[in-house]
Amino acid sequence: MNKFKLGLATLLAVAGFFSFYFFQDSPTVIRVVTLLLGLVLAFVVILFTTQGKQLFLFFQDSVEEVKKVVWPSRKETLQMAGVVCAFVIAMALFLWVVDSGLMVVVRYAVGQES
Repeated sequence: MNKFKLGLATLLAVAGFFSFYFFQDSPTVIRVVTLLLGLVLAFVVILFTTQGKQLFLFFQDSVEEVKKVVWPSRKETLQMAGVVCAFVIAMALFLWVVDSGLMVVVRYAVGQES
């Protein structure tokens, strides 16, 4: 029965896409509504399958886990952003110095002293 429901959901989704192009002479609103109708109906049919129920439970569990996350305060966020920016600037300067030094060494090695 699940395979039948999944097949029906696939057909509904394909019908939604097909209707979008079939009604190409119709106003865009009608085309979008038929597309969304096909996709929503396919989603509803999928929710009644075993896999759909498992997916729904997974999403519910995910929402519960996100609620448990301790988010940083505004002050902590700004401090960490400042640390990251300072590190990026320091690393850029370091790499610039190393690159310039290697360029001097390579120019000296190939005899192009300026």
